[in-house]
Amino acid sequence: MDTIIQRLAMDDTAGNEFYIKRDDLLPFSIGGNKVRIAEAFYEDMKAKGGDTMIIYGSRHSNLCRVLSDLCFSRGTKCVMICSHEAGEDDAPTNNTHLITWTGTEIVNCAKNEIAQTVERVMNNIQESGGTPYYIYGDKYGKGNEGTAARAYAEAYREILRQEQEMGVAFDYIFCPSGTGATQTGLTCGHLLAGDRKKIMGVMISSRETERAYQVIEEGIQTYFAEHPEVREQMPEDLSGEIHLLDAYRQEGYGKYDARVEACIRQQYLANGIPLDPIYTAKAFWGMAEYVRDAGIHDSRILFLHTGGTPLFFDYVSNSSEQQQKP
Repeated sequence: MDTIIQRLAMDDTAGNEFYIKRDDLLPFSIGGNKVRIAEAFYEDMKAKGGDTMIIYGSRHSNLCRVLSDLCFSRGTKCVMICSHEAGEDDAPTNNTHLITWTGTEIVNCAKNEIAQTVERVMNNIQESGGTPYYIYGDKYGKGNEGTAARAYAEAYREILRQEQEMGVAFDYIFCPSGTGATQTGLTCGHLLAGDRKKIMGVMISSRETERAYQVIEEGIQTYFAEHPEVREQMPEDLSGEIHLLDAYRQEGYGKYDARVEACIRQQYLANGIPLDPIYTAKAFWGMAEYVRDAGIHDSRILFLHTGGTPLFFDYVSNSSEQQQKP
């Protein structure tokens, strides 16, 4: 499932080389990192005997788009629990429309009612004779941290192969960090490889930084617990391996300003790359700001494009409408 890595034209005077791995081009459901993660969840559900998948996310959710499509294509019932952050616009997105196409049952709830809603949905499925599988484990979202990480531990090996083919070695790998699953998997892959790369997660939500660290740490521990043959490759102290940038999230999930919008236009025009304001553009802008702020120089930097093409077109449509208003 290799996706291309291409070098970017960037405005950088510090001798850095920027590259991008195009997981937005993965060949299912308009691509994105969630294609790899969705496959891991689906395999895990089948291994555990589940027949009804419960997914969770907001109206922007790329994961819910891909999982709902994957379930439909394989004849599996899917229920989506949908919530929003306070103050977030609840207008439907392209992802919302695509999820609706699949016939996925959507259950709306407030942020402080997620656990109760998961429990209620699971009970309803069981009472109807089904076997529910919640992608995040129990009703509190614990117990399945290692499954999604597996997908990007494997993708890390793909990056290492591509490095050899290209004759380059990356010093940093940046990615958007929301749930933390992709960053967790990349960090696991880095630990297994025993290399010197730094895996940098640019936070895009309002999750507390301490909690975000904890989620990634638990994910790494769960992954290695599930793979005892490599357990000795996990250091006792993970604090030096988890790099989270929380200074660029602009008040939280779905929030962005003119700087992120400028990044979208610049990268599309200069490199032909579609970035969206919710995930990838915010993270890409944060990466560029951090590289400058931290004085990083003469380094090879890889950005993982985690997808979100439908959200890119949401932005294009909305910005065009704004320009047309008198």
